[in-house]
Amino acid sequence: MERIEGIKRLSSLEISKNARDYLVMYYLIADLKNVIFEYAKGDVLDVGCGNKPYEILFNGLSTKYIGCDVVQSSDKKVDFLCPATELAFPDKHFDTIFTTQVIEHVGDPNGMCKELFRVLKQDGVLIISAPFSWELHEEPYDFFRFTKYGLIEMLTQKGFKVISVKANGGKWAAIVQLFLNIIYSTFKQKSWRIKCLKFLFLNCRFTRLLNLFAISIDRKFHDELLTLNYVVVANKT
Repeated sequence: MERIEGIKRLSSLEISKNARDYLVMYYLIADLKNVIFEYAKGDVLDVGCGNKPYEILFNGLSTKYIGCDVVQSSDKKVDFLCPATELAFPDKHFDTIFTTQVIEHVGDPNGMCKELFRVLKQDGVLIISAPFSWELHEEPYDFFRFTKYGLIEMLTQKGFKVISVKANGGKWAAIVQLFLNIIYSTFKQKSWRIKCLKFLFLNCRFTRLLNLFAISIDRKFHDELLTLNYVVVANKT
């Protein structure tokens, strides 16, 4: 089954507090901003770039920003079409490689990591994020979930030195986000009960209340036993 071009992708980092995905993006964007500001440099390759929503975070930090993906994005932002396991670039070509929420959709994640290492310059930096807790999505191209230990082991085996691993929120944020995902997945049903539930969460802004509650309780009782994603920084020494 071939991947479909033009699938609607994330185009902006602006997201409403009443949105279903607010929690996952709240933590992911904040953690990516921090590591990009601290580590990004030089020529950047965004692997699985989609519509390049994160390009703005590299402004003033990079000399060049190039995006590649396996298919063209809905906003036609992809510069090079190639699979993550066969990157269309020479060895030691980029100072920074950025890839977020992509590796779970690659059938050979070890092969992807090998390619990331190949095209990264010596002393270059890899910034990668991957999901730990999420439901099936973009089927049938949803292959893996990753623990922080699995990511460290996979990258280390390919020659990277892991600098940092950051969990995107703790167990309370993850539980509330997954609860919202479950609730929203029922909205396609047409019963009057589901219509009432949809009205409560969307129009009465109950989603916003849950999102803000989750951030507050997660901060107060933070526990990374369960998280949504991990952001990992590694370099090629």
